[in-house]
Amino acid sequence: MLRQGDTGDWIGTFLGHKGAVWGATLNKDATKAATAAADFTAKVWDGVSGDELITLAHKHIVKSVDFTQDSNYLLTGGQDKLLRIYDLSKPEAEPQVVSGHTSGIKKALWSSDDTQILSADDKTVRLWDRNTLTEVKAINVAMSVSSMEYVPEGEIIVITYGRTIAFHSAETLEQIKSFEAPATINSASLHPEKECLVAGGEDFKLYKYDYNTGEELESYKGHFGPIHCVRFSPDGELYSSGSEDGTLRLWQTTVGKTYGLWKCVIPEEEGGELTKAKVNLPGTTEEELEELGSENSDSIYSTTPEVKA
Repeated sequence: MLRQGDTGDWIGTFLGHKGAVWGATLNKDATKAATAAADFTAKVWDGVSGDELITLAHKHIVKSVDFTQDSNYLLTGGQDKLLRIYDLSKPEAEPQVVSGHTSGIKKALWSSDDTQILSADDKTVRLWDRNTLTEVKAINVAMSVSSMEYVPEGEIIVITYGRTIAFHSAETLEQIKSFEAPATINSASLHPEKECLVAGGEDFKLYKYDYNTGEELESYKGHFGPIHCVRFSPDGELYSSGSEDGTLRLWQTTVGKTYGLWKCVIPEEEGGELTKAKVNLPGTTEEELEELGSENSDSIYSTTPEVKA
């Protein structure tokens, strides 16, 4: 499903997989999408029309897909423990295959201007050289990896496992720092300017930390089920959270700014004093806004009918 990033408005639904979709991504200019699924396929879609362009057959469940910056190649990884690199100009050709993982691959990402590949399986994160397809380095972690995010600004990867949120160099895999959360974390995302990070997990709560000090800035509930994915928008103004409760929520990084659906009303003078600034949402009463304000969540989106874009 594709939605507008700043408002959450539904754009379209990609129809075609015959099994659960485990991974999805857009290319750099959002003209193409790729999905990874339990039907043993990865698919490439037209991001504008929603048409299916390419189906790439695999031998097991596919968990992860990622485009190169020029959109010419697609990296996939899944339960068969293999990384595959497809030339999208020759989809019928056999892909390049990279072996070395000892358990199913959970995430695979291009890094360092597509000259390297990062991949994570159960308890191992590996760095590969794109040209030689050889392993550069591997690190082991204490518990099963639940997520991995690549931040090109600063060449950082964010890895979560158990209650740990760890930051490593994407070029060497050396650890930079790590934080411990109060509950098991399923996903974490670093702000583009590396000011803060957000994380969510099994206790239904979202946590915001200062990246430099590790101080917990906020924690709040809004979901009614475990949170499985959180991500900052490219401009850092919003972050989204996806939960087992069937909803996707958008949150403002700085509450009170006019952005997307959020409308900030300039305070007016009353009796010589400034009144409190208000944030308005279309179709929302003042009482409802007060409730939303307590949890910072201003947009809730659940499943829509499957209509092709």
